[in-house]
Amino acid sequence: MTARRGATILRAADFLTERDVTVSKAEFREAMARLGAAVNVITTDGPGGRAGFTASAVCSVTDTPPTLLVCANRTNDSYPAMRENGVLCVNTLTGAQQDLSPVFAGMTAHAMAARFDVGHWGSLATGAPVLLDAAVSFDCRISQIAVVGTHDVFFCEVQAVHTGPVHEGLIYFARAYHRIVPSPS
Repeated sequence: MTARRGATILRAADFLTERDVTVSKAEFREAMARLGAAVNVITTDGPGGRAGFTASAVCSVTDTPPTLLVCANRTNDSYPAMRENGVLCVNTLTGAQQDLSPVFAGMTAHAMAARFDVGHWGSLATGAPVLLDAAVSFDCRISQIAVVGTHDVFFCEVQAVHTGPVHEGLIYFARAYHRIVPSPS
């Protein structure tokens, strides 16, 4: 596995001096269940293969240049492909796409290639699969990687954006899915 050329890799030890952990894993997970987040399918394609997984650990970093942060567990079955390809697409699901979440989370019998049989897919600038009817898709190049505990934090420069036909969202909160529909103006 290799990172895209030019990507900077940072390690937590580079900027942390104390390792005192006062919050238990169970306590942290319970607290995180109270933090609602968009449901995304993260996809990649290239020399490392086509792969995808479900993630809620995605957020905006800056608009100059447009950059997102995506967290991925290094044991995730999509991790090697994403790391080698150096590109990914963040596809934010609508309420009607809730069924894609467990498919890409590996909670069904779908093998990696069969995951892409669900949904309508295309591509933009990087070649990473774009879910054409997602609420929004951010096609990205990985510019930096930080290693933190069990996860890598990917800083991703947005190369293209595709907005889907439906303006609604899907969040995961309190260990359940919730459809978010905009209020009428």
